[in-house]
Amino acid sequence: MSATMTTVDVPPPAPDERRGRLPRRFVRPAAAVLAGVLLFLSFPPRPLWWLALPGFALLGWTLRGRRLRAGFGLGYLAGLGFLLPLLVWTGEEVGAGPWLALVAAESLLVAATCLLVAAVSRLPAWPVFAAAAWITGEAVRARVPFGGFPWGKIAFGQADGLFLPLAAVGGTPVLGFAVALCGFGLHEAVRVLRAYRRTGALPRGPLAAAALSLLVPVTAALAARPLVSDTAEAGTATVAAIQGNVPRLGLDFNDQRRAVLDNHARRTERLAADVAAGRAPRPDFVLWPENSSDLDPYRNDDARMVIDRAVTAIGVPTVVGAVLTPETGPLRNTLIQWDPRRGPVATYDKRHVQPFGEYIPMRSFVRIFNKDVDRVSRDFGPGTEVGVFDLAGTKVGLATCYEAAFDWAVRDTVTHGARLISVPSNNATFGRSEMTYQQLAMSRVRAVEHSRSVVVPVTSGVSAIIRPDGTIVRESRMFTPDALVAEVPLRSSLTPATRMGTLPEALLVLLAAAGLGRVAYGAARRRSSATDRGRVHGNS
Repeated sequence: MSATMTTVDVPPPAPDERRGRLPRRFVRPAAAVLAGVLLFLSFPPRPLWWLALPGFALLGWTLRGRRLRAGFGLGYLAGLGFLLPLLVWTGEEVGAGPWLALVAAESLLVAATCLLVAAVSRLPAWPVFAAAAWITGEAVRARVPFGGFPWGKIAFGQADGLFLPLAAVGGTPVLGFAVALCGFGLHEAVRVLRAYRRTGALPRGPLAAAALSLLVPVTAALAARPLVSDTAEAGTATVAAIQGNVPRLGLDFNDQRRAVLDNHARRTERLAADVAAGRAPRPDFVLWPENSSDLDPYRNDDARMVIDRAVTAIGVPTVVGAVLTPETGPLRNTLIQWDPRRGPVATYDKRHVQPFGEYIPMRSFVRIFNKDVDRVSRDFGPGTEVGVFDLAGTKVGLATCYEAAFDWAVRDTVTHGARLISVPSNNATFGRSEMTYQQLAMSRVRAVEHSRSVVVPVTSGVSAIIRPDGTIVRESRMFTPDALVAEVPLRSSLTPATRMGTLPEALLVLLAAAGLGRVAYGAARRRSSATDRGRVHGNS
């Protein structure tokens, strides 16, 4: 007898079914991009700090339970959604190439971070480990490559937020951890509630994880509010920040160095006239921005005369941002303490010079892709000493522009005795982009982190005077000459964040490592069990 095999033809899906299935493949990738966009929108100049919470919630939904490769790919999309708009200012004058290259490289690190989030997302209390994994990724981005690029730390978008007091507890790592934890906890809460609607049961473990992930950061932020104070512990100082402005936007202003110097000198002399006439209070000291004199006053007699005249007119110590051009060796981005009687008496050389801005790593290789590298014809070299000037009896810590993004560069000045912090900057290269507002928010976070007044003199704006509680008391407009004068409190106590330094960040990295260790241990046990079952079946 012969058997007859029959086959049943399965018709292909109807066109409507195919159309219904196809978009489903793109739901998570689209969600990853949207999560990144929400994180971007939480940053200044928008006061939408709270958008970071749904951003992390959506990122948690996108990554939870994914395989590592999928987590990496989805994380890369999230990085693009976040960093492409956040860092668009980096191509303001040099074109899209450097901007896209930077975003592509930084997004790889975000992708690696999201791979870690996906890896720990199946653990009990996964929001805790996922938030620690995010901070681990930020710690890596702040250090590599070329000394790191911390721009886009979640903490820097929280200057107006509920969680800001946590900066005084453990710095930007603890602040960022709280935001990420709350966001991931929000996703877990939604997931638990949806499960309850389907089954009518509330799983205790996930419910507790969700509740704690939401309540602990909020409660901790409220409990930390007493650490935020603008009470004067060491008296007060009346400080002036000079914004001289530049002749025109863009890199071309570097060809008009004398005009920039004259602008700052002229605005200082006008302030001196206002003081003499009683229209403005007399400052204890004056702060000029970075690059306010791109003419080396040690080698250029005209520049020295202009500065001397302005400082003599105001009659108080003045900090001048200058470019020093020694005959040999690298250039120096230097702040000079200028005394009205003795002239230059102290200097601070910027310690963290900006790669591809102040020096070009791998110059010959980079030139293949972008000829603009030769605009930086001579590299700047880094200084080695912490910058603290004694200005009329007030110790002022100095972090020049880009350095404000690095935790250590600001903290060092406070541990060396600074009662006030100055962040002189030059943002003229970046036009009217959001960069200046992003950097100003960093200074506000630093004010709370270290409980110090922060003064931000900028060549073209936005200049500001910030109290230790992060509030702005004086602020300039962009590309408008101005002189901001205010009396600010001086503080001497150290916050827990200042005292502990990198310890909170290290503990969060260890927490992420512990989560990854649990994942690896669980995977090893499953492999071992599978092997044992295979042996049993083989023997039988």
